[in-house]
Amino acid sequence: MTRLPAPDVTAREFWTSERMATALVPAVGKAEHALGTPWPEARASQFARFWRDGDRKEYEGGVIARQRRLTYAAVAALHTGEERFLDEVVDGVILLCEQSTWCWAAHDHTNTRNGYVVADVTDPCLDLGAGEVAAQLAWVDHLLGPAIDDRAPGVRARIRYEAQRRVLRPFTDRRDWWWLGIERPPMNWTVWIQGNVLAAALALEDDTARRRHIIQLVAEGVGRYWDSLPPDGGVDEGYHYWWQGAARALEAEDLLGWAREQGRAPVADAPAGDAEPAGIASAGATPGATSRPGHGPPSDSDRLTVAERRAETIRQVVAFPHRMHLGGDWYVGVADSPARPIWAWPWNLVHSWARRVGDEDAARHAASYRGRPEILWDERVTLSRAVLMLSDDEWAVLPSGTAPPLVGEVRLPETQVALARSRPGSAEGVAVFVKGGHNGENHNHNDVGEVLVALDGMPVVVDAGKPTYRAGTFGEGRYEQWPMRSAWHNVPLIRGREQSPGPEFAARSMTVAAPGADAAWTARLDLAGAYGARGSSWWREVTLDRAAESVTVRDDWSFADDEDDGPTALHWLLAGDVELDAGAGCATVRHAAGRPDAEVRTLRISWDQEAVDAGLEAKEIDDDELGAVWGDHLTRLSLTVRKEMPVGTLEVRFDAA
Repeated sequence: MTRLPAPDVTAREFWTSERMATALVPAVGKAEHALGTPWPEARASQFARFWRDGDRKEYEGGVIARQRRLTYAAVAALHTGEERFLDEVVDGVILLCEQSTWCWAAHDHTNTRNGYVVADVTDPCLDLGAGEVAAQLAWVDHLLGPAIDDRAPGVRARIRYEAQRRVLRPFTDRRDWWWLGIERPPMNWTVWIQGNVLAAALALEDDTARRRHIIQLVAEGVGRYWDSLPPDGGVDEGYHYWWQGAARALEAEDLLGWAREQGRAPVADAPAGDAEPAGIASAGATPGATSRPGHGPPSDSDRLTVAERRAETIRQVVAFPHRMHLGGDWYVGVADSPARPIWAWPWNLVHSWARRVGDEDAARHAASYRGRPEILWDERVTLSRAVLMLSDDEWAVLPSGTAPPLVGEVRLPETQVALARSRPGSAEGVAVFVKGGHNGENHNHNDVGEVLVALDGMPVVVDAGKPTYRAGTFGEGRYEQWPMRSAWHNVPLIRGREQSPGPEFAARSMTVAAPGADAAWTARLDLAGAYGARGSSWWREVTLDRAAESVTVRDDWSFADDEDDGPTALHWLLAGDVELDAGAGCATVRHAAGRPDAEVRTLRISWDQEAVDAGLEAKEIDDDELGAVWGDHLTRLSLTVRKEMPVGTLEVRFDAA
C-alpha cells in the first residue's frame, strides 16, 4: 500500500534513472563523505543552555545536522541500493529515536512545569521540532521500508512506537495545544506542525479509525488557518514565513487531496469550479450566507461557500512571493523576514499551485528558479521537500532561464502593504514598498508606516529583519532588541516617543492611488495611532515618480497640546556605503551587494537642511543571520526637526543617481 505520494525503494527504474543520477550527485557525495564519521551531537548541556545563557542555536543545530545527514543517506540508499547507505539510514533513525526529546528547547514546557533544564521523557511536547522529526521518519519509513525490513528488522516498529508516543497520541489526546488555532488565532505553527502530523499519520498510523480521525483533525486545522488569512492573501510575517506558513498549508492540502484519492481519508463535497484546488473540500465546505462582524449585510463574497472563500484566499496566497520580489535574490523584508533568503525553498510547490489556480505570473516567478541546484540541496533541506521535488515530473521538464514577472504594482488592502516599481517587468529602476498594519502582527516589529526603497533590485532603505533567535526573542524583552524597535525602522520618532507593541497601535486610513502606468503612484496613511497619539495626526504620503525614478516621502503632522515634549526625527536605515553632506542637505548610498562597481548606481537622499539636523549612526552587526544578509553594519540616518512646531511638514526625496 502506498502511504505517501512518491516512489519508494522498489521503484528501481525511477531511482536509478539518468535524471536521478544527475540530480542526486550532491546528496550522494555528502552521504559518502559522512560515512564513518561521528554523527552530530545534541547533548543535554546544549539543551540546557536555553535556560542558562539564552542560546538555542547550538542544540537545534545539532539536531538539524543529524536530520540533514539522514536525508542525504536516505536518498543515497534510494539511488544506489547499497547496504552501507542503508546502515547509515538505520543508524540515523535509531539515533533520533533514542534522543530524549524531539522538541526544541525553546518550545519545551519542561522548565515551566517542572523547573527542569533537561527533557522530561514522560511528558512529550509537540512543537515544530517534534513534527519535523516525525515527518522525516515517516518519509524514511515510506521510501525505504522494504529495504529496512530486509536489512534491520525491528527498526520500523521502533519508528512507529516513538511517533505514537511523542507525536500522534499527544496530537489527539491533548486538544489544548495553543498552536491548534482553536482558542488562539492560527499562525504558521498551526499548519507547519499539523502538516507534519498528517505525513506521520499517513505513513505510520496503522489503525484505520485513528488515521482517519487524525486526518480530519488536520483538515479542520488547515481550514482554520485559511480562514484566518485576509482575502488579499497577504502574510504579515513576510516572505520568509510565507514558506513556513502558507507553503506548509499548501503542502498539507496536497497530502489531504492525495489521501482522499487513495481512499485513505474522509471524502467531502468537491468545491465548485473546475479550477478549484484539490484539497480545499477536505477542510469542510459548508454553504450559506454569512456576515462578518462590523461589515454590514452579506456581500457577494460572503455568500460564497466556505470552500469557495478558501479557494479564493489560496489564489491570492500563491501570488504573495512574486508580489514581494524586488529583483535577484532580494525580497521585501518585514517583521522577522530577512530581505535576502537565508535558506532556499521548494519552488516546484509554488509552480504546481500557480498552474492549478491559473496564475501565470506566479508560475513564471517559480519557474525562474528552475535549474538552480541549491533549491534542492540547501543546508536546511527536508527529506519530504527534496523527494517531492525530485518526483515532480512537470517541474523536471521546465526549461531554465525563465524571467520573473516583477509586476509593476501590488496592493494588499487588508494586510495594508503596497509596492510599486518604476520599470514594471524589470529589476532595474526604483521600487518602493509601504507598510501600514498594526503592531500586534505575527513576528511583529514596531514598524507601522515603514517605507523601503530598492534601487536596481537591491534594497537600500531597508528593514533589518530577523536576528538569530534566543531566549527572550519572543518574551517580555522583545522590543528592547534593536531590530524590533521602531527607532531602527524607517518611521518617525514623535516628540521622543517610539511606537508601542499591540494591535491597538495601528495605521489609520491607508489608501493607494495609481491613476495610470505612467502617472505618479501614491500611498497615504496616518501613523499617529501607532504611537498612541489619538488626539494627533501624522500623515505620511509616499509618491513614486516613475519617469524620474524618484520617491518622495512627505510627512505632515499636527500635535495635540498634551503631547510629550521630546525631539521629533525621521529615521532611515540604510544598507551600503553612506556619505553625508549635511550642509547640502543630502546623503548618498551605494549598495554593491557583490555587483561590480561599474554596475552599481547610488541612491541620493535629500531634505531641507534648514529644517533638520542630520546625523549618521553605524550599527555594527555581530549577529550571524543579520550579517548573512547585510554584512558587518547598517547605517541609520536621523533627520531631527530643529524647531518643534505643533503643525509641520517635512519632505525627503530618494533619487536614483
